[in-house]
Amino acid sequence: MLPHNLASQIQNGFRGRQARVAVPHTLQNLAILNILLREGFISSLTRGSASTPSPTEWAAVPESRKRIWATLKYRNDRPVLSAMEVVSKPSRRIVLDEVGVRRLVSGHRAQFVKPLGMGEVAVVRTGDRQWMEAREAVRLNLGGEVICRAR
Repeated sequence: MLPHNLASQIQNGFRGRQARVAVPHTLQNLAILNILLREGFISSLTRGSASTPSPTEWAAVPESRKRIWATLKYRNDRPVLSAMEVVSKPSRRIVLDEVGVRRLVSGHRAQFVKPLGMGEVAVVRTGDRQWMEAREAVRLNLGGEVICRAR
């Protein structure tokens, strides 16, 4: 599953001033939301069903009705996350080696990807299916596919 749906659901939730949004429960969505949580773009994550954020109900529902509930974060009545966009697409995969990821983080263009600005994060999927923020990939000297960016 592609992160397009996740990015649009999160942005639509912020634009609609919702307190929480429910996204399908997949490992990819969980990993991306966990990075957004660590970086301070969202307040909390809870597993639940399509109707309520309840971890006890999550265990009882079928896989198709499992959801991850993200509590959105606002500061001074403005959303903390102003934009989230997909970088790597099925028609154009953006895979960077460790030098390319370092250029992206340090403010230089890498391939077709604009450099990260202040307060902006990029999600990178490394070769061993691990998900991490771009700055963490630089610390570990890893490259990978740049999935999405948030600011």
